[in-house]
Amino acid sequence: MSESRVMKGIEFARTGEDGSRVLLLDVYLPAGGATPDAHNRPAVVHFHGGGWRVGERSSLGPVADGFGLSPFEVLTEAGFVVISADYRLSAEAHFPAQLHDAQAAVQWLRNHAEEYAVDPARIYAWGDSAGGHLASLVGLVPSRDGEENDVAAVAAWYPPTDLIHMGEQARPNAVARASDPGSREELLVGAVLAANPDKAAAASPISYVTPDAPPFLLVHGTADRFVPAAQSQALATELEKAGADVELLLIDGADHMWSLADGSPAAAEKAFAATVAFFRKQAALP
Repeated sequence: MSESRVMKGIEFARTGEDGSRVLLLDVYLPAGGATPDAHNRPAVVHFHGGGWRVGERSSLGPVADGFGLSPFEVLTEAGFVVISADYRLSAEAHFPAQLHDAQAAVQWLRNHAEEYAVDPARIYAWGDSAGGHLASLVGLVPSRDGEENDVAAVAAWYPPTDLIHMGEQARPNAVARASDPGSREELLVGAVLAANPDKAAAASPISYVTPDAPPFLLVHGTADRFVPAAQSQALATELEKAGADVELLLIDGADHMWSLADGSPAAAEKAFAATVAFFRKQAALP
């Protein structure tokens, strides 16, 4: 694998009433970096998981990280610029703050596209779990400056997509349910979901599906005990109904973060290979 260039801790936004909250991102550039003779490259903006409560940029979660897939390096090797961005967690701010931060990260990349040799028409979003939720919203919710879509395609791993029905879809052996008091989802919106369906709907990617949706890749384990696979299935169904381009990959027996009973990385490898292939296809890379 050729050596990529990594720039960490770049400020992309300031939030809060006094603008004192700084949000940071990391930039991963293909070997050679951004040079004057570089062709415009496709880019992937990644959002981390962690139930909107915890997590760090540049992480795919403790289990998936342990498999050593080097996802950002693999993408830069394929010719992508990769951005991994912070967003405010639910203890600091309720939804839609997280979406606004995610949109700000994409807008930062657009504003710096020439500097990093990025093609603005080939910017994609990717996220896992809570990050998959945000990536899906970035793809479906018009940006605040009125553009149709912020990104040209979305890949989401086991994303929450429909907070209204998420609790009832939980597996019998679920570790967490959206309908539990003080659930991750309730902490996100700052309210009891059942008593506030308007807030639950506003934070649900499935609410924003239109025929203008970008292409989607949804990847989910059938044994997910945190986010039921029905969440990805439901979003895929709505995207198909709208006439959008969507691929749904269900990985049999895989739990959240691609945990398998035998402890092998097989599910994570399959999910990541499908994700790289999806982005390469969208970017028209050989």
